[in-house]
This record gives sequence, structure tokens and C-alpha cells, in this order.
Amino acid sequence: METRDFPKMDKNKVISHQDMFEVTPELIEEISHALREHNTEQLEYLLRPLHSADIAKIYEQLGAEDRTGFTSHFGPELDPEVLTELEDNALDQIMREMDDQVVIKAITQLESDDAVDVLEDIDEEDRSRIIAAMPDEERLAVEEGLSYPEDSAGRMVQRNIVTVPGAWTVGQVIDFLRTEEELPSEFYEIFIVDPLHHPVGMVSLNKLIRTDGNVPVSEIMNTDPKIIPADKDQEEVAHMFRQYDLTSMGVADESGRLIGMITVDDVVDVIDEEAEEDILRMAGVRETDITESVFDASKNRIVWLLVNLGTAIIASMVIAMFDGTIEQMVALAVLMPIVASMGGNAGTQTMTVTVRSLATKDLTSSNIKRVVLKEFSIATLNGTVIAIIIGGLSFVYFDNSLLGFIISAAMIINMVMAGLAGILIPVGLDRINIDPALASSIFVTTVTDVVGFFAFLGLASIFLM
Repeated sequence: METRDFPKMDKNKVISHQDMFEVTPELIEEISHALREHNTEQLEYLLRPLHSADIAKIYEQLGAEDRTGFTSHFGPELDPEVLTELEDNALDQIMREMDDQVVIKAITQLESDDAVDVLEDIDEEDRSRIIAAMPDEERLAVEEGLSYPEDSAGRMVQRNIVTVPGAWTVGQVIDFLRTEEELPSEFYEIFIVDPLHHPVGMVSLNKLIRTDGNVPVSEIMNTDPKIIPADKDQEEVAHMFRQYDLTSMGVADESGRLIGMITVDDVVDVIDEEAEEDILRMAGVRETDITESVFDASKNRIVWLLVNLGTAIIASMVIAMFDGTIEQMVALAVLMPIVASMGGNAGTQTMTVTVRSLATKDLTSSNIKRVVLKEFSIATLNGTVIAIIIGGLSFVYFDNSLLGFIISAAMIINMVMAGLAGILIPVGLDRINIDPALASSIFVTTVTDVVGFFAFLGLASIFLM
């Protein structure tokens, strides 16, 4: 595809329109160069083909000065969809630098669910000021969305939906779709409602256009539409979409009235968000935004590091119980880290599978006993294999068969306990309504360290001293 050269631009770095659909370091460098040189023509050429998600990604990777120039360049012309793609800190910055009237105009152009998503992520003072200045209709929709619990279906709901009475014919519905001006930008199903706006059925667009125009929609509708309460957690929503291969789902308030719908594009974001959150929580981290300050990043991580310090002290106290044993045989100090490390890795493997299975609801009370037995068997088998290897190596290296037996026995004990801890701790935390992704890793690591050191050093003190 044709490329163009611009002044002060290295001709070897010219980027074609085809290449620009991927955000590369070279593209970001060119945009940064154009911003600093105030080269509007070049900047528009580079950014014009990009999707809103790509523009948001570029903004997040620019430096503070370039971000300010980026915002100034777009001004009122900024695509509102860019706001929905930004991470929290980047969103806060661009909202502060944009004029309030520009922000309000952008947010009112968004679907109600996207508007709520943007506003819930910004500073509370800024949010209140912007909402107060919004037109009445959009303001009421946003305030209703924000009234529902965070991470609930009510926060995700798109209130612009297509509803028709069951007495209408297919032809009437199609005529309505052709003439109605305020249809959702994207929709896949039409909801059939009773006079009180309670959902009684749903029909897909595919089925609608394939049916004779004289047929009442009540005859072709699905009489068991998937409707979810507005206060349902977003993880439950994502689970239902996965379970039933849905493209959209109705959302009802506490009285059963249909208030809107959730579409699959929003659920993809939820699945990505929840998976990312679980991964981060397993490491004791809450924020992923690389634009956050050093202080905020430190504050987010220090709590679990302090908890981890406490558990590490417990493990060291177990070692201190056998200090005399270790002094008499240096080989024990050499081999201790192996026992703890293998147990920790084995526990992490089981814990990761368990946390994921709990999140996807593949692990339930109906199959927990079978899964625990399975993990016990896997841990025993793997522990035996590793024990034979490390026992043989210890015997060869230290020329001590009893030492080889001791580390083999300790390895089997620790890996079996690691496997059991890796499943029982997340399940136990889940039963008492504590997020297993947040707390499991620290407790599993503590169990494997304590059991590993105690088993190895305890057996050594009995048989070698």
C-alpha cells in the first residue's frame, strides 16, 4: 500500500497504512515526534486508520508531555470510544486535561453502559461535576447505572434495547426496525414484553428475517429467555454467557421489569478483567496500570509482602528448631532449599488449577471429593518420581544412603501435602467468601515450607544424629 514522506521524518521509518493497524514502538516514536514538532498533518495521517483501542494504547505509552499534546491535538474531535479503552490513571489524566463540555459531549455519545464504565473509574469529585452538567435523560441513565453495586450486571447494562409486544407480527416488527431512529448501535435479539414491561420471550434477528411477515412474533419467540437480575455479580454474568453460548442477555430490576441488556462484547471485557485480576491477586498485586505513581504501586504491594514476611518468619522458626542438627551436618543446609522449592512449585500447580476451576465453576461440592483424591494421587506419583531422582543424586554426591532415603521420604511427604494444600486452601477460602486468588498463594507457600523443613530436618534429627 502507498506510503507518504513527511518533513523531518526518517524515510527508513515511514509506516504504511497496513502496518499501522499494529501498535509498534516505531509507530509510537513517530507519533511522539509529530507531537513535539506540532506536525498536525503527519499526526492525522498516522492516527486516522487506527481503532479507538489502538489510540488508547498509544496514549498510555506516551510520556506526560506528549499526552498533553495528544489531548490538545484532538480536543473536541476525540473519539468517545477511546475513553472506554483507557486504564484508570490514563483516563484520569485525559479527563483532567479536557474541557468539561468536551467530556460531557463525549460521554453523552456513548452507550449507557460505556458511559457508566468511564464515569465509575474517574475521581469522585470530577464524576459528580460531570454528571451534574449532563442532559437530564443521559444523567438519569448514568445515575441509575451507578446506583447498582460495583461489578454487578446493573453497571454493565445497556438501556437502549428493542422491545415489542407479543401481538405484533413479524412484518410489524421489521417495519418498526426500519423506521425507528433510536435503535441500539448493535443488537442481536428482540425482547417481547407484556404491558408491565416484564420479559416474556426473545427472538433472534436471524429467525425474525427468515419468518413470514404475517406470523405473530409470539409464535416464534423463545419463551425461556435468559434474564439476569441487575444486582448479579459480573462473574456470574460471564459464566452464563460461556455456559449457554449467548450473544446477549436481558437484565431485570428487582420487580422483574426489563431495564436493558448485556451484550457479548462487554462480557469479553469482563472475562479479561476477571482473569487479569485473579492472576494479579495470586501475586499479591492489585494494579496493572504502568502509569500509576511509585507511591501507589508500593502501597498496593506492601501489604501482602508484609504478610509474606510473617509466614517466612514462621518457616525460619521451624529451621531454628533444628539448628543443632544443621550444624552437625552441612549437607542438610545444601538440600533444604530443594525440598521447599519442589513443594512450593507442586502446590502452586495445584492451586492455579483449583482457583481457575472455582472461577469457572468446574469445581463444585458435587465433585470436590473426586478432585481431591485425584490431586492426592497426582502428588503422590510426582512426589515418588522426584524422590527417587533426588534421593539417588544425594546418595551419589554425599556418599550417604541414609541421607538419600531421608530426603526422598521428606520429598514425598511435602509434595503430597503441597497437592492437598493447593486444592483445600482455595476451596476453604472460597467457602468462607474470601477470594481464593487473593490469599491462597501465601498460605500454600507457608504450608509447603513448614511441612518441608519439618519433615526433612525432623527425619534427619531422628535417623542421622
